[in-house]
Amino acid sequence: MSEDVIAEIKRDYIYSLANQGDRADGRKLDEFRPISVETGVINKAEGSARVKIGDSQVVVGVKVQPGEPFPDTPDSGVIITNLELVPLASPTFESGPPREDAIELARVVDRGVRESGAIDLSKLCIESGQKVWMVFIDVHVLDHDGNLMDAASLGAIAALKATRIPNSKFGLGEDVKLPLNDVPIGVTAINIGGAIMLDPSLDEESVAPCKLTVITNKEGAISGMQKSGVGTLTPDQINHIIRLAKEKANVLREKLEGIQ
Repeated sequence: MSEDVIAEIKRDYIYSLANQGDRADGRKLDEFRPISVETGVINKAEGSARVKIGDSQVVVGVKVQPGEPFPDTPDSGVIITNLELVPLASPTFESGPPREDAIELARVVDRGVRESGAIDLSKLCIESGQKVWMVFIDVHVLDHDGNLMDAASLGAIAALKATRIPNSKFGLGEDVKLPLNDVPIGVTAINIGGAIMLDPSLDEESVAPCKLTVITNKEGAISGMQKSGVGTLTPDQINHIIRLAKEKANVLREKLEGIQ
């Protein structure tokens, strides 16, 4: 049996289940797979975290070092986010320059942190116009079984919560916690035959015409949104996803309680 035929059978099966309000793994439409968050997994980083959502797994490392500020923000720190899709994580990932989906993932993670004002960049100024702290967020995908967006978003904020500014390393005093104002959380949904599903598996993502990620802060305000794919969503579906995203973000935020 050809791969195309198998793919079509899988698609029909997923759509048939969706029409009944079911999923292949038995979850409810708005139910996440098991989630685990572990910090302090990279000794040489100022902050790090490993996040697993189902069989998807990412590791995030945060490095903090002095550098020059941008000319238009001489008194503010700098955030730079990178994401790597390691070939070992999926047969579809290849080594070489960043893929389009890797760039998209990095930009969404960066946008969530930046637009929510999660990091108080004004407190990262060392010398106005000369030297500020630069925060490098590096996301590495180790296993891909769908919904990398939420795993990367959760991993980034978990790693930032665990980050210390290395003042002592540069003769600037004692190390202190990274100044955080907020905890943005991304929640991704897909539309399969009119059924809105959260935390899509890889099989579900592969047949969904589009997906929407909504990032909200602690107050429930939207910090960022990203639609992927050529499919469409109705205004009612978008509003439904936003409501679910706010609700589930509070649940995911509880996973980060206790991180110091």
